[in-house]
Amino acid sequence: MEIITSKAALTERVNELIASKKNIGFVPTMGALHNGHLQLVKRCVSENDVCIVSVFVNPTQFNDKHDLEVYPRNIEADAAKLESVGCAIVFTPTPDEMYTKEEQEKVFEFDFAGLDKVMEGKFRPGHFNGVVQVVSKLFTLVRPTRAYFGEKDFQQLAIIRRMVDVMGFEIEIVGCPIVREESGLALSSRNALLSEEERKTAAHIHAVLKESVQFLSQTSLEELRNAVVNAIDAKEGLRTEYFSIVDGKSLRELDNWNQSEDIVGCITVFCGKVRLIDNIRYK
Repeated sequence: MEIITSKAALTERVNELIASKKNIGFVPTMGALHNGHLQLVKRCVSENDVCIVSVFVNPTQFNDKHDLEVYPRNIEADAAKLESVGCAIVFTPTPDEMYTKEEQEKVFEFDFAGLDKVMEGKFRPGHFNGVVQVVSKLFTLVRPTRAYFGEKDFQQLAIIRRMVDVMGFEIEIVGCPIVREESGLALSSRNALLSEEERKTAAHIHAVLKESVQFLSQTSLEELRNAVVNAIDAKEGLRTEYFSIVDGKSLRELDNWNQSEDIVGCITVFCGKVRLIDNIRYK
């Protein structure tokens, strides 16, 4: 497995692969890799000639400097995990390699068609500007046939699909199912910041979401939304930031179950000081 740290070296390697008629699969990550990431990589390896993974904690998508500082990093462990599942190339640039000083200081502009105004975008202003900024740069460098993203970050996946359409990238975006611990807790790099007791507490989030599916036929959308929030907040150590029931494509908040045939409940919950996201499909 090759580890590449510069854009110039990556470009040279990608040019060689494309000249050899190799199709490239790509998995962008921020490191602190867990089994959820590795499932993306395994699928990428199985569906493409070459799998490239980026490991880059992107500063422009953090609106909280403390969150950026405490984000877990362990490139040695990440590299060993990636090699074990067949990754061919790891790209690990520094912020100064990825961005000019001006790019790091100026907010990247993009027409999100409103996808950035709800849920994560509402509570983390500028976050998705940074996501589109870095992913568009990575797509330009890696030039993949397919790119793989987890459905846990449901809003991000919708925005990446729009970015591909608007910017004209000829890349197939592959959404992959959420990978969970035995307890039901969605795998996340942030789980490393939870204590053992908090991990048990955090499993309550998915338990409540899963149970809520059973009540669709007998409960209004608003009643179900309130019931989920109340059930989660009743658990000591958990606090819901938002729970939005939305159209799966437009991310428009819905008022009743008949407004869409593609309905997803997206939630963000603080477990202690750690901010966790999850979602569940209702239709």
